[in-house]
Amino acid sequence: MDNQLYDYSPITERAPISWPGGARIAFYVGVNIEHYQVDRPSTSIFPGTTGLTPDPLNYGWRDYGPRVGIWRLMESLDRHGIRASVLLNSDVGERYPQIIEAGRARNWTWLAHGKNNSVLQADMTPDEERAYLAEVVDTIERTTGHRPRGWLGPALTETFRTPELLAELGLSYVLDWANDDQPYRLNVPGMLSVPYPIELNDISLFVGKSLSGPDFVQIVKDQLAQLHADAAGSGRVMSLALHPFVIGQPFRHTYLDQALEHIAQHPGVWLTTSDEIAEHYARTTAGQPA
Repeated sequence: MDNQLYDYSPITERAPISWPGGARIAFYVGVNIEHYQVDRPSTSIFPGTTGLTPDPLNYGWRDYGPRVGIWRLMESLDRHGIRASVLLNSDVGERYPQIIEAGRARNWTWLAHGKNNSVLQADMTPDEERAYLAEVVDTIERTTGHRPRGWLGPALTETFRTPELLAELGLSYVLDWANDDQPYRLNVPGMLSVPYPIELNDISLFVGKSLSGPDFVQIVKDQLAQLHADAAGSGRVMSLALHPFVIGQPFRHTYLDQALEHIAQHPGVWLTTSDEIAEHYARTTAGQPA
């Protein structure tokens, strides 16, 4: 089956993108703030107990995020003047209101990230998915005071109908199709894809590859250097995907600080949010080909 959601577009054949202030790089931090059900398996650090119910080892590791890790992560973001683009499970707003309050005080951007990270929608019927998405979006609007404009599926999952259903709800971009260094238009009216990192992601790097903190800092520096060079003629997007139960561990905290400091002090970087990237791209490229 051919992919009909978007067309092939080599990055070398597109009209140039310009970011505010002449920046080469639009940078955002995607902070995944998630809720996990205690009786279902999910992202785990130790496979030996994933089949148990309950699984205190892996559930507790994930639960470190909202209890401790997010507060440490906030300190780093505040220190470097970076607003989070929050990939928010709607269950978070009802279970961890202190996190929502802290994010509202910081003017964070809120994106819909499903109900929780234990339920995936890939096998839902159209009616089930429409109701599910409406509940997620409405709950986030109620608990944060802002209707989300962007979407990242739990584990980046969608159905073939998801972007169209999200457009019906007033959303304007998705992060799930992580295949580019620039935003682009989907073949769904009003919907964009905005870059999101699969590999520049603390789960991929620290859990999947067991890399060290210094390795992480060097990877961030290398990513920025290459994208900055690539953007000599047309702007690029760089994003960093973080999970409080991973990057929020004490022994990793100093390395996140080092990485964010390098980015924040680098010339030609627009410190922004995914909402602002999508809005700027849509406004400044109106009328151009997808």
